[in-house]
Amino acid sequence: MLLTDELLGFALAGLALTGSPGPANLALAATSAAFGVRRGVVLSAGIIAGVWAVMLLTASGLAAFLLNEPALGPILKGAAVLYMLYLAWRIATAPPLSANDAKRAPPSFGVGIFLGVGNPKAYAAMAALFSGFTLVRDAAVHDAALKMALLVGIMVVVNLLWLLLGAALTNAFRDARLNRAINIVFALSLLASVAFAFAG
Repeated sequence: MLLTDELLGFALAGLALTGSPGPANLALAATSAAFGVRRGVVLSAGIIAGVWAVMLLTASGLAAFLLNEPALGPILKGAAVLYMLYLAWRIATAPPLSANDAKRAPPSFGVGIFLGVGNPKAYAAMAALFSGFTLVRDAAVHDAALKMALLVGIMVVVNLLWLLLGAALTNAFRDARLNRAINIVFALSLLASVAFAFAG
């Protein structure tokens, strides 16, 4: 039985959790600023595919099992933290955009998948959404499928908004001082999102 009163809360929580600054969203903004919205769509599709895989791992219980495994869990969490620290450093120290940036190859679909699957924020968000809401009572498979469909739809909208934000900031990324300030804010936002993910 569909619980319509839970749908709005789930959608709002999904929007907040997938729309807040994190590795994937910041990468979308930076890609769009450097290469344009249209070329950033490929990265967006890869991110959605990666987070969809996280949804499958979360819904099946495999993600919780691996992360709570005494031998493997700390290694996986440590690797994720190191990668996010590296990514924050790369964002904070990125040089201003130049006319030559648009000639380089934008991040690929595969990079997007990696950002989705390797993002600790995605696991924390999906764990909260899948365990905190029941949309279809007494039908776990249908409940998980509906959650996944709704979240993919929300992510399409959220990713487009981050791409548009990046495109709007293109000129700011070309100014050395503004670029450094924006990059530092983005890097700190990324670190905050990772801290939140592991604190949850």
